[in-house]
Amino acid sequence: NEGGACVVNFEELMINWKNGHLKVDEATLSEIESFAKDYMRFMTVAKTERETVTQAIKEAREKGFRNLEELEGPWTAGEKVYFENRKKSVVFAVLGEKPATEGVNIVVAHVDAPRLDLKPRPLKEDEQIAILETHYYGGIKNFHWVSTPLALHGVVVKTDGTVVEISVGDKDEDPVLIIPDILPHLGRKVQMSKTMDEAIPGESLDVVVGSVPLNDEEKEPVKKFILKLLNDNYGITEADLLSAELEVVPALKPREVGLDRALIGAYAQDDRVCGYTALRALLDLTEVPEKTAVVILADKEEVGSMGNTGMRSAFIDNFLSKLIALSKPSFSPLDLYEAWNRTKVLSADVTAAVDPIWKSVHEMQNAARMHYGPVLTKYTGSRGKGGANDAHAEFLAQVRDAFDKEGVIWQMAELGKVDEGGGGTVALFMADRGADVVDIGVALWGMHSLFEVSSKLDVYYAYKADQAFFKHLK
Repeated sequence: NEGGACVVNFEELMINWKNGHLKVDEATLSEIESFAKDYMRFMTVAKTERETVTQAIKEAREKGFRNLEELEGPWTAGEKVYFENRKKSVVFAVLGEKPATEGVNIVVAHVDAPRLDLKPRPLKEDEQIAILETHYYGGIKNFHWVSTPLALHGVVVKTDGTVVEISVGDKDEDPVLIIPDILPHLGRKVQMSKTMDEAIPGESLDVVVGSVPLNDEEKEPVKKFILKLLNDNYGITEADLLSAELEVVPALKPREVGLDRALIGAYAQDDRVCGYTALRALLDLTEVPEKTAVVILADKEEVGSMGNTGMRSAFIDNFLSKLIALSKPSFSPLDLYEAWNRTKVLSADVTAAVDPIWKSVHEMQNAARMHYGPVLTKYTGSRGKGGANDAHAEFLAQVRDAFDKEGVIWQMAELGKVDEGGGGTVALFMADRGADVVDIGVALWGMHSLFEVSSKLDVYYAYKADQAFFKHLK
């Protein structure tokens, strides 16, 4: 002021996060609605990890991506490639101006989701009802799965190598499957007086698949009728189910939620919402990035990222080695190490949004909220940060700067109160390779339920955040 004293606007010194709908204009709202429709379309056909990978490759090829194995010649900036791994995980990349030895920018998400897998010998008959026995996959609440319409998706592989695809329950004309619940009139002792874990044990999650007996058959006539239907419709036998991957998923379509239609309800938004937004960010790149932009859609996160399609496996190193070889045909293991050490990663996985009904599990100053944008999470893990990556402050500052430069609406939060529980992501497996990693994702209600809920605005700005990351991280 005139007296020479410093005048401080203290509002400018404070974090001013607020509902994103108070920040966006009509043109942006229109973009949000358009993006949400595309996302819901994708989720309608991507009910399993195999279907997600297949659909992602289809859309990438339409945008000019080629199989890395078919690529000939040296490194060419702007080249679009993908690398499929056993039909259950896939990597996409747009080659940058700098070679892969200078590091790459990666957004990694997982595309597996909690579900019910059929057991190796699933089909049996009990009380003249044919049922399929299941083994649940990932962290579920068993009671979600009873008395709700279910679908069956997956593949059966015959001994001659023939792959039979099965998808039943999602078309309007399809029948659905069901796991019956017990009526409250008879459930007091066997269910209502027990804990939630005890009331519906995992072994009781048996799916009703048929009830009509085959004529003139005395032993297991209903099971035999179902086997006849499977053979008539798909050409498979009971023995073929020994080499099958069949998943029971909700027979539910994505829907808009709320009278204002601002939310999206769908199965498996954990974590296909982050997978789709990352993929779209890469497909929609209009300029050649300085550093190679990479999207990984991985399998097995819900069970610890094990196996050769999960993020602990070597297929990621294999892919990066192939990229290095395009620009440096003869390289040593040190080149791969240096590439990882110069790599930046967004570990894109969902987190929990404050639900007004269950506020008690959140510490409200550090809780994620609907419509506040995607959530940066410095660390995940449980209790004393067990199993966390814990991003470095220097890297967090770079990510913040990239988001702010592109006008991304975003927030920062933890996954619930200290000692309340917790969760993990693939971030630590990327950090183990030497990369700088931070978690980011869309906040959901009802995570791991059959109908998870997200914000259209948050989904859109997750896409914009990934674009900013590809553009600005050096």
